[in-house]
Amino acid sequence: MNKFTGVDYFNVESLLQQDEIMVRNTVREFVDDRVVPVIEKYYHEEKFPAHLIAELANLNLLGSTLPQKYGCAEMNNVAYGLVMQELERGDSGIRSFVSVQSSLVMYPIFTFGREEQKNYWLPKLACGEKIGCFGLTEPDFGSNPGGMITRAEKIKDGYKINGAKMWITNGTIADIAIVWAKLDGEVRGFIIEKGTKGFTAPEMKGKHSLKASVTSELIFQDVIIDENNILPGSGGLKSPLMCLNQARYGIAWGVVGSMMACYDAALTYAKSRVQFSKPIAAYQMTQEKLVYMITETTKAQLLNLQLGRLKDKGEAIHTQISMAKRNNCEQALIIARTAREILGANGILNEYPVMRHSQNLESVKTYEGTHEMHTLVIGEDITGIPAFD
Repeated sequence: MNKFTGVDYFNVESLLQQDEIMVRNTVREFVDDRVVPVIEKYYHEEKFPAHLIAELANLNLLGSTLPQKYGCAEMNNVAYGLVMQELERGDSGIRSFVSVQSSLVMYPIFTFGREEQKNYWLPKLACGEKIGCFGLTEPDFGSNPGGMITRAEKIKDGYKINGAKMWITNGTIADIAIVWAKLDGEVRGFIIEKGTKGFTAPEMKGKHSLKASVTSELIFQDVIIDENNILPGSGGLKSPLMCLNQARYGIAWGVVGSMMACYDAALTYAKSRVQFSKPIAAYQMTQEKLVYMITETTKAQLLNLQLGRLKDKGEAIHTQISMAKRNNCEQALIIARTAREILGANGILNEYPVMRHSQNLESVKTYEGTHEMHTLVIGEDITGIPAFD
């Protein structure tokens, strides 16, 4: 199998630090050697390649931006973004697993948890000994998480939780769930462990997208947890939205990996596929498609890099992250569809990664905030006028 050499029309690599390049190359090699050879099989069988968890942990990719004292790599945000990019070049399901573990489980424990919670859970999550999930979205409340009906009630020595969550990545395989529920009308975060009486996490089946990822429901029926299982620093809807901001940042980088994979497959195919006595890459319409793909990929790379630099300086704002997530997901899906057009009928075969990426991106464009919601978030920021409640 040929090794992936990258897609970098504007020499973005010259803007990277040596340690960032080293991280990217390490993950790129891992994806080539360990993900690409098996991912079509797992996608077809609708299974997550769980054997890769230990390897991801050994590469220090879980919670990689968090401090070393918790067993994490303490990477900067650009390096983390490059990790997400390369993992999603393999498959969105692999990137989603790492993104959830890092941004939606370890980040809230680090940000809102007590030191005892951090010291206990973060090292276990970093080494892959424990797996986590994030429960915010509900069957009737997706874009409007503030309408959640999951409730926490204070009882003697703890809390009782009732409700349900839906579309939860890693839910069925998770050892802990970071669950958001209303306590006396205020959204608070709780750690709920697998095996707690009344807590079940059935896997959702029948997906046409993200088939190599575990997607679950979380059901809470009079679940009793210890009073130490609340995240004391959490308070209000802002807390889970801060977590989602971390995840959206990773998605913005991740989908560039899908762009790169689809463009590379389409270019290689177009140069070798002969029709009417010459490669289809020689035709103007094919070249126009390839130029569109490389241009949008380059724009997304530059958008991500500047966003990462701002984030590392503590200057990035949530609307900038919304812009990157919105733009890059939209363009990644267009690029995947365009690549399928170039490959013609062969584009639907699992010999090529294009259709798998296209199916995955249908979900990635929607989760962690739909295209429409990010449009309205940015619209309010630039006009000062909210177009939704």
